[in-house]
Amino acid sequence: MDGRGFNPNAPAFVPNFNAPVFVPGQTWGAPPPPPPAPVPEPQPESWDEEMPGEGAAEPIEIPEPVKESAPAAVQAAASAAPTEKREDAVQALGKKFERAVYVDDGTHKEHVNIVFIGHVDAGKSTIGGQLMFLTGMVDKRTLEKYEKEAKEKGRETWYLSWALDTNEEEREKGKTVECGRAYFETEKKHFTILDAPGHKSYVPNMINGANQADLAVLVISARKGEFETGFDRGGQTREHAMLVKTAGVKHLVILVNKMDDPSVAWDEERWKEIQERLTPYLRKCGFNPKTDITYIPCSGLTGAFLKDRPENSDQGGWYTGPCFIEYIDNMLPSISRDFNGPVRCIVHDKYSEMGTVVIGKMESGCVVKGQNLVIMPNRTVVQVMQIWSDEVETDRVVCGDNIRFKLKGVEEAEVQNGFIICSPDALCSVAKVFDAEVLILEHKSIIAPGYSCVMHIQSAIEEVIVKNVICTMDKKTNEKKKARFVKQDEKAILRFESSEAFCLEPFKVLPQLGRFTLRDEGKTIAIGKVVKVVGSGTTEAN
Repeated sequence: MDGRGFNPNAPAFVPNFNAPVFVPGQTWGAPPPPPPAPVPEPQPESWDEEMPGEGAAEPIEIPEPVKESAPAAVQAAASAAPTEKREDAVQALGKKFERAVYVDDGTHKEHVNIVFIGHVDAGKSTIGGQLMFLTGMVDKRTLEKYEKEAKEKGRETWYLSWALDTNEEEREKGKTVECGRAYFETEKKHFTILDAPGHKSYVPNMINGANQADLAVLVISARKGEFETGFDRGGQTREHAMLVKTAGVKHLVILVNKMDDPSVAWDEERWKEIQERLTPYLRKCGFNPKTDITYIPCSGLTGAFLKDRPENSDQGGWYTGPCFIEYIDNMLPSISRDFNGPVRCIVHDKYSEMGTVVIGKMESGCVVKGQNLVIMPNRTVVQVMQIWSDEVETDRVVCGDNIRFKLKGVEEAEVQNGFIICSPDALCSVAKVFDAEVLILEHKSIIAPGYSCVMHIQSAIEEVIVKNVICTMDKKTNEKKKARFVKQDEKAILRFESSEAFCLEPFKVLPQLGRFTLRDEGKTIAIGKVVKVVGSGTTEAN
């Protein structure tokens, strides 16, 4: 030590506020001494040569290395530990992103998603409520409560629809706004009801419901004047039928409702008139009348022909076909599902409840509790903490199920409608630019490069611009011709560009992510399918 060490016997420190300013390096209380003249030190000729005075310095004690007598097993373990740790980490990573495999244990019923569509006031919600009552999903006591409340508001015939129209705005106006959801089961199948809004202001919500459906039920009001209003130009019957076909729905059941109305009184002639007017249009939409369309008369208010036939032969005794539940349970063709494909789950909604919860539909694959997945297009790795299928908690969901996932690793604000939950080893395509085959349904002027509109693809809504008209196509022969613009009733291949990258797939790869609808100024102007993804953003998960 040089005399400036710590003194435990020193007097207590008393601050002196009149003391001069402290300058580092000078003696306290005295003027700083002049710096000594530098003395040049001799430099060594090589790095190995010692500096003068180095020999006098005290040597620094260096800890001795581990003695050779240490057990050989300990040394071997020490050298092998990092390698084993790395191998464990690699194995854990592979296990972490392992794809779940579907095993049919006999407990899984076939799942069918049914969307109810049609013009406003056709009776969609009433039929949905009646089905829930007939299958035991809503008890009689609850319906009596709804009936009492409806009478108090002067809406006594609306009480059945309140099983699906749950918020006050929908009950006051008698109009469905958001796509209602419920489910019922039979011995063979599990059905999810998607109650789409019929008003033209809420068509985007209707498209969202149609994109989740396997079967569409077009509800027609047989009441004099109501069918004509819904079917004629400007009514929603036409647009809804076209939209469900675009969404990939192959089978259509037409429920001719309100047959018990005094203006109809189960008249067979009215039933035939509706079929004769509706069938040609549905054929034009792409439905085959012999294999894809089934007509069933019914009354949503009384439940006639929904589950059972009416006892009175005067009420539709001329109809010899199946009732609605009998048809969808026994006669509906089975729907093909890809249970062992890569996970593709479209996010339709999200909310926060003790964590981030997403609502969606499984389009491909199988998901089990605890599995690690990736949310595209942001490539966020998440873990599935809890799973619900139609409000029932479960440990596994498969292709075709309507699901809710509680996710770990993502905030609610980071998830949007139209995001896709994918297997980490097979991510979906993400792009801004793509080519699509488009059929122009209704547009007064021409469509040329620079034209912008709104695209509805799965549950995403994106603003797109026509970047280039590649060619037009003959509807019958598919012969291609170069063109500078496209007009109404023409088929063409267009290149689109969106403002932001979003999830999509070519129609041949996964139809659910490759078909879309174009809308402008509140009208559906075109339908199409993606044929090529340009500048795909598919990469491995982070």
